[in-house]
Amino acid sequence: MTHDYVRHGTTTLFAALNVLNGAVLAECKPRHRHQEFLAFLRTIDKSVPVELDIHCIVDNYATHSHPKVRAWLAARPRWNMHFIPTYSSWLNQVERFFGLITDKTIRRGSFSSVKDLISKIDHFVASYNQTCKPFAWTATADSILEKLHRLCSRIRSSVSSA
Repeated sequence: MTHDYVRHGTTTLFAALNVLNGAVLAECKPRHRHQEFLAFLRTIDKSVPVELDIHCIVDNYATHSHPKVRAWLAARPRWNMHFIPTYSSWLNQVERFFGLITDKTIRRGSFSSVKDLISKIDHFVASYNQTCKPFAWTATADSILEKLHRLCSRIRSSVSSA
């Protein structure tokens, strides 16, 4: 940012990734409360054929487990919520999409208003969905587990030497 940067407001981008084909369903909302999250879940629910189960991977943000969200989900048995551990956003493939939109549209963008920002986000999503492909994991489970083992070993040795 430059010294004369002026922030014109923010938006919250909710996104759902279809891991089978790479398509993204996205909506911008003014805030990130349980009300907005529920509205997005309803959008997903309407867009997924009723005969399919929905597996939703989310972080542990309080909005995702609000009592009204839990009640809504309890009434819909096809919904399966999966909460990823803290500091493991890489497990959620929609984060890869967030990285793409940040790099290609948001980070170096200049937006005159929130409406302008949302318009650019919507345009990116529409363009992305025209040629989308599923994200492919490049690491094997064994290599991930080995890295995790090394990390845990380092943590244990630093704790024991302290």
